[in-house]
Amino acid sequence: MITAGIDCGAKNTQAIIMQKGQIVGKATLATGYEQEKAFEESLAQAVKDAGLAKEDVQKIFATGSGHTSLKVADDTVDEIKAMAKGAHFFFPHARTVIDIGAEEGRAAKIDEQGNVVDFAINEKCAAGAGAFIEGMARALDVAVEEMGPLCLQSDRQIPMNAQCVIFAESDVVNLIHANTEKSEISKAIHDAIASRIASVIRRIGVNEDIVMIGGVGYNPGFISALKRELKVDTIYIPDEPEYGAAVGAAVLAAEAAKI
Repeated sequence: MITAGIDCGAKNTQAIIMQKGQIVGKATLATGYEQEKAFEESLAQAVKDAGLAKEDVQKIFATGSGHTSLKVADDTVDEIKAMAKGAHFFFPHARTVIDIGAEEGRAAKIDEQGNVVDFAINEKCAAGAGAFIEGMARALDVAVEEMGPLCLQSDRQIPMNAQCVIFAESDVVNLIHANTEKSEISKAIHDAIASRIASVIRRIGVNEDIVMIGGVGYNPGFISALKRELKVDTIYIPDEPEYGAAVGAAVLAAEAAKI
């Protein structure tokens, strides 16, 4: 059985091709304005990466914020179910999964089959999401990739508003005017985001074996801050966390084909 999972997010679209329960192809590209085009192009690139033809794909499931507009998909699946199955695929022992994308943060409690038991979603605010970090990087005039490592250079605790990106930006401007070191500001930013995401996780309970997917999984500063906030030693992260939900969609497509 060959299936595809497409995660059409607000910023990027990821495609995964799975064959006999293994990942054989993948692709990612910017979503842009035309979501259907991003869907089709990411699928074509993933199929090519797998060394297959599009006709070889037997079932396609779509997820992500743009999934309802993707007519090419055989079916759609909500982001919570997709992230749960994706986390379970990479780490079968996982019981808590968090997904932090460009615009939203989510958490789910899952069972031993990767099914959702409970979930919580961050309110519609860029605070607590990848867009928050990008905005703060611009305010500090540093590359977004530098934010995490910069954060790790400080151990100072500086309170910052975690509820609204506008107020947080105001806090950052005040810290800049006070000649605060960039590393200290970066740590304050990451601590604020971690606090917000941790509050979402606590709504479903902090269970053992926490898995994180989504592009923010590449940020060591955020991972460190979240560990401190949750008082855990380990957060499991796939090698390419941005593909987590797409993998989950492909797994669900395979499961549906067996029914």
